Amino acid sequence: MAAAPRSRTPFLGLLPLPERQAVTGALRTETVGGLVLLVAAVVALIWANSPWAGSYEAVRDFHFGISAIGLDLSVGHWTADGLLSIFFLVAGIELKRELVVGELRNPATAVLPVIAAVCGMVIPAGLYAATVGAGGGSPDGWAVPMATDIAFALAVLAVLSTHLPAALRAFLLTLAVVDDLGAILIIALFFTSHINPFALLGALAGLVVFYLLQRFRVTGWWWYVPLGVAIWALTYNGGVHATVAGVAMALLLRTTPDEGEEQSPAMRTEHLLRPLSAGVAVPLFALFAAGVSVSGDALRQVFTAPEPLGVVIGLVVGKSLGIFAGTYLAARFTRARLNPELAWADVFGLAALAGIGFTVALLIGELAFPGTVTGEHVKAAVLIGSLASAALAAVLLRRRNAVYRRLCEEENLDADADGIPDIYQRTSPTLTAAERQDEQAG
Repeated sequence: MAAAPRSRTPFLGLLPLPERQAVTGALRTETVGGLVLLVAAVVALIWANSPWAGSYEAVRDFHFGISAIGLDLSVGHWTADGLLSIFFLVAGIELKRELVVGELRNPATAVLPVIAAVCGMVIPAGLYAATVGAGGGSPDGWAVPMATDIAFALAVLAVLSTHLPAALRAFLLTLAVVDDLGAILIIALFFTSHINPFALLGALAGLVVFYLLQRFRVTGWWWYVPLGVAIWALTYNGGVHATVAGVAMALLLRTTPDEGEEQSPAMRTEHLLRPLSAGVAVPLFALFAAGVSVSGDALRQVFTAPEPLGVVIGLVVGKSLGIFAGTYLAARFTRARLNPELAWADVFGLAALAGIGFTVALLIGELAFPGTVTGEHVKAAVLIGSLASAALAAVLLRRRNAVYRRLCEEENLDADADGIPDIYQRTSPTLTAAERQDEQAG
């Protein structure tokens, strides 16, 4: 008797209800923050290219802080090293949530988005290296086109009014989370200044205290806020980029609630800080990082100098091909199969959207080419590459918007008004009718 064929895991099918609720809540805030981010980027470009460009530079370069402890920084550095740490703290919480209770907790489920994200980082870096190698440029910016800006991507979707199903949005979020992890590791390993071992030991001691406070269930912001600021300051003075401190603290926060707790400390922290991150920290960083010259000469340099050209090619071509190829190969050689309601064109549109690398790409560009003309050209390349990726994704996703609208209506229909979408109350809530038919066919 022949063995029954093993069932195949549906890819981009209906999410479990708790996962969908978590994803929906996170993306709602990121979408609003992304719209604010767009406004901040436009204001920065207009201000930096207006007759008042001198005032923009004066504000960005204005220094304040406590010089005795090495924290006399410019406004631009405060936003990049200080406010952006809040963004990475929230990103770290997202990462831990995905690892503990989300899509990445199950290796069989995690393998596909992880492979897609890794390919979406390796291929852009490779294309950048090939471009600068052929043009005799600097390889220092290899990591610039590797990141995906989830807030900017969702803002583009909001402007387009594209009704992406929850599974596609969750896949985009998972890609961005893995991208953020890659960016964090790259910043920590490759973009460190002169190491101060005593300061780093102090930061490590602070993290141990942070862990013990979590371990013994100590509550109260008056414990964690001063300790977090001290860990951040010691990390900065230790020579490691200060945003790494935010991620380290996020990974130490407890993600699963105790008995009687409505939310875990990580979820409470995320709920409090996500609006601040999406609505204040990231837009302010964009305001003082995106103000680059868009003169004819600067635009010409983007497409003639090897470093900015490598960034554009990496974002537009590398991200699209890398994520799509990684997804297709993972689905081809694992038990995953694409939701029959969707097509591979949908995956390619999402891959193109992931080429929007605004926030982290600008940060890595500043770290790779600090205070140089090349750095300004690389920033312009990040803007142009992100806009080109957004335009390509808009064309691809708008063509399928009727399909997305129908799927969204099915996902959200609640005819009995019990607060649970009807699709989750069917016999097999994780599969559509077409998926169940395909499942039975083996």
